Formats: sequence, structure tokens, C-alpha cells
Amino acid sequence: MADLEKLYKFRFRESDLPQKARIWKTICDVFFSRLIAGDETVLDLACGYGEFINNIAAGRKIGVDLNLDVARFLNPDVEFINSRADQISLPEGAVDVVFSSNFLEHLPSKDALDAVFREVFRVLKPGGRLILMGPNIRYLAGPYWDFYDHYLPLSHLSLEEGLAISGFSVERLVGRFLPYTTRSALPKASLLIAAYLRLPIVWPLLGKQFLVVARKPLGGAEKT
Repeated sequence: MADLEKLYKFRFRESDLPQKARIWKTICDVFFSRLIAGDETVLDLACGYGEFINNIAAGRKIGVDLNLDVARFLNPDVEFINSRADQISLPEGAVDVVFSSNFLEHLPSKDALDAVFREVFRVLKPGGRLILMGPNIRYLAGPYWDFYDHYLPLSHLSLEEGLAISGFSVERLVGRFLPYTTRSALPKASLLIAAYLRLPIVWPLLGKQFLVVARKPLGGAEKT
């Protein structure tokens, strides 16, 4: 496995983080706030530098990441857990929402992904939601492999199958959601990002990342 701290420092310049935080604040305020209630417990799986978890409104906020260095970038109201995604030190049914962005493609295999899904299923309350974003291999067959730690090619359709096998019910499946990277030449003004998010009709023009929303059944029983 790659040295995450070195990889993060090479790939993500700290000088870029304020701009990314502004972008994510708009994304959270305009879009994800409609999916997440302000009193819910939210866990950001592989939280990175906290772009999502720092900006989402929630009753309790938890960031999980294997890279210990990211803790210094999280806001004081974010609880940090330094652990693997398949070994989260929380009791069963502890959280309402698990969110993860641009993480699953870093897993080494489908078996590893299944293990993560099992752990997410465990920590979610019955009826809790899993929200996933990530690069869609269907639309990024070339650029997908430009990153040293991309191992697992996934599309929104393959994820739908994997989630169903793991006992989740998929409620929303969007093949084209956000552009692939914030380093593109696309405008990054908050008003333009907000307008884009409010117009799903334009997502197929620029979107290269999937958005998947799945739910743990109220009964809570995982399929085998």
C-alpha cells in the first residue's frame, strides 16, 4: 500500500485546500443538506482533508481515515477515528449517514470493497443511508488510471450490484454527477456551482463522477 501521507502531500497542495473547501461548502449547502438532516450523526469514510465533513451541517460529525496527518485539517467539531474503512471502532447502529467520496477506487479488490460494505452496514442504524461519490470508469476509461493508487474500476451500475449483494437498497443512481476534478478549467464561482447543482439536466454534459444513495433496510438484516 502506498504511503498515504506522502501521496496526499504530492497530490494535494495545501495552498489549494481553501478553494476546495469553498467549493465543498457550496456543494454541501446546496445539495447534500437536502439529503442529510441537521441533527443526524454523519460519518465521512476516508475523509481526507475534511472538505465534506467540515462543511456539512450535522448533529454529530465523524471523520475516518487511515492517514493520521489529516486530523490537523478537521474542524474542532469533527471526531477523528484513525482506522481502516473495514475496522471502524464504533458500535453497531451508531450513525445515520455514511458518506464517502473518491475512496472506493483505492481499494485493492472487490473482496476488500465487500468488507467495507459489511462494516458500513454494521455501523449504520436501520434505515440509515450510504452516500457514495467517485470517478465513473464508464466515462473515464483513460484518466481513471492516471493516479498511482487507483486499483478498482467501478461504474454506477457495478456499484448498484455490489450494494444489493451486501443487503442495501439503492434509492438513487446517477451515472454523471460532478466533474472529475476541481483542477479543471471549469468555473469555480459559488454561484455557478450552485446553479449547476440545481440543474440536473446539465449534469450529463460535464459529470464524470457517479452519485449513489443506498439505504440499510429497517429490519437491518444483511444478505449473505
